[in-house]
Amino acid sequence: MSGVLVGFGVITSVVVIGYMLGRLPLLGPGAKEVLTRLAFYVASPALLFTILADVDLSVLVSAPVLVSVLSVAAVALVFVVLGLVRRWGVGRTTVGALASSYVNAGNLGIPIAVYVLGDASVVAPVLLTQLLFMAPVGLTVLDLGGGGVRGAGPVLRRALGTPVRNPVVIASLAGVAVSASGWVPPEPLMEPFHLIGGMAVPAMLLAFGISLHGSAFPGRGPERVPVLVAVALKSVVHPLAAWALGSLVFGLDDSALFSVVVLAALPTAQNVFNFATRYRTSEAMVRDVVLLTTLLTIPVLFSVTFLLG
Repeated sequence: MSGVLVGFGVITSVVVIGYMLGRLPLLGPGAKEVLTRLAFYVASPALLFTILADVDLSVLVSAPVLVSVLSVAAVALVFVVLGLVRRWGVGRTTVGALASSYVNAGNLGIPIAVYVLGDASVVAPVLLTQLLFMAPVGLTVLDLGGGGVRGAGPVLRRALGTPVRNPVVIASLAGVAVSASGWVPPEPLMEPFHLIGGMAVPAMLLAFGISLHGSAFPGRGPERVPVLVAVALKSVVHPLAAWALGSLVFGLDDSALFSVVVLAALPTAQNVFNFATRYRTSEAMVRDVVLLTTLLTIPVLFSVTFLLG
């Protein structure tokens, strides 16, 4: 588990630096918004393009991937149903569903896959599923929900047009197209994307740390119920759903089952906070969910390793 601790230590260090930047406003009052926009419009698209352009798309076709997809859909659906019953609104329900199911497959998933599972490639299907399906669908709903579009025709046109306007989706689709074509871009062409993409994770973590300055203790306030629901779904229900589907429905072997449960136990990704900030929707709720699920990940992973490892 040393890799898990190292991964958490690196992330925590950058978040703490962000918090100090918020406490000592060296970057000015708009630092969080600038970093968020940098990550959303520039750095994240570059990073996603480089990842997807170099990935084997055949990893999407396997039983463990189906287990991961179905477990994600299950927990997201639970939050959506609760959101409809409690009338939490489109924006809060959408980002809450993402916060309940969108795992930190990048900066935490990769080191955990290497040091706990012994194979970095097992995280690729989860990363691809989130980038190719969850993010485009969630961003489309947020775009429609905040755009004041009414009527079947305008809504349909807006929904079909959103993917070609969203930089995250555009970059993901471009990366998939390059991978599917079999073309290997020359390194000088890809180097600017690697360089700019390297800013994505630090920018998101710094923006997250800045947002923590002056915020209330997590899990309190008017967003308390959706926060606690999302945390319970992400940290408890999601890994249990992955175990039930993998063991009882698909009959995965011990190694594959352990992998899908470990990946399901990862905390909520900072990307969701980036989405919430970009669309100014339930930022405090997502911030609390990211923080709490990250804190809970170590005991959850130790429990999973003890029971299944």
